[in-house]
Amino acid sequence: MSPPSATSPVVENGDSSKPSNIAPHEPGLDKASAKAKMPAFPGPPKFDDPYKERAYLKGRLAAAFRIFGKYGFDEGVAGHITLRDPVDPSTFWVNPFGVAFSLIKSSDLILVSEEGEVIDGGPCRLLNTAAYAIHSAIHQARPDVNAAAHSHSIYGRSFCSLGKKLDTITQDSCAFHNDHVLYESFNGIVLAAEEGENIAKALGNNKAALLQNHGLLTCGKTIEETVFWFVSMEKCCHAQLLADAAAAGRGGQTIKIGEEEAVFTYKTVGTPLAGWFSAKPLFDVIHKETGGDYLE
Repeated sequence: MSPPSATSPVVENGDSSKPSNIAPHEPGLDKASAKAKMPAFPGPPKFDDPYKERAYLKGRLAAAFRIFGKYGFDEGVAGHITLRDPVDPSTFWVNPFGVAFSLIKSSDLILVSEEGEVIDGGPCRLLNTAAYAIHSAIHQARPDVNAAAHSHSIYGRSFCSLGKKLDTITQDSCAFHNDHVLYESFNGIVLAAEEGENIAKALGNNKAALLQNHGLLTCGKTIEETVFWFVSMEKCCHAQLLADAAAAGRGGQTIKIGEEEAVFTYKTVGTPLAGWFSAKPLFDVIHKETGGDYLE
């Protein structure tokens, strides 16, 4: 039931003919307590057994491929997502070459060593050389990175042809403010270890890279975070392509978010935990839509 002040006129200076324009608080809340606060995020599950953690994370990686398939981030056999193995952190799980993202199950994933040897996995054990070259270099250079994703998404690869970084023009793009790079070299399909090492070096400590004339690359502490950064960055590329075209058509430019505001917003939407939690709806929906068959 609403407090009386929400339904009854308030007498002001003895005049009860005018309704009050003062928004009432619920009983017991003072003005300071009524201010909106960002709730504390839950966090990823913790495991005391690395083999149980492996089983869980393989399921999440398979779900990640289903999400990429749903969003159209597949292009023939191109694209890959990797996950550092919790049992042997010098190895990583990746999709088998030539298997559709939308069909991948946990049992299909293959385990790859730092030397590019497939040491475990499903019935198809073909390894994408580009996946090995890029992801092996990143996992070795970044001990904090447990997952990395790259694909030839339509807006990402379109934006990457411009040879520029994202502008901070929306709240969502603040997640990448001072936290993404432009890799300005394109030397064809990444088949050499040296090119993978160059990409890893250019990435530095950032969460994402725009690979010029190629596509997007994201990474993170969790597979969920990594997937969300990719999905969000793809949408930021789309938004900027639209905004830049509209602004140019009117002879103007887009409005940029100020440095102070962008940094402040980044601390809320650009953290690893924010990325992990933001991905939760994506994984929940894919589980519902697939009936969880990716876990097989």
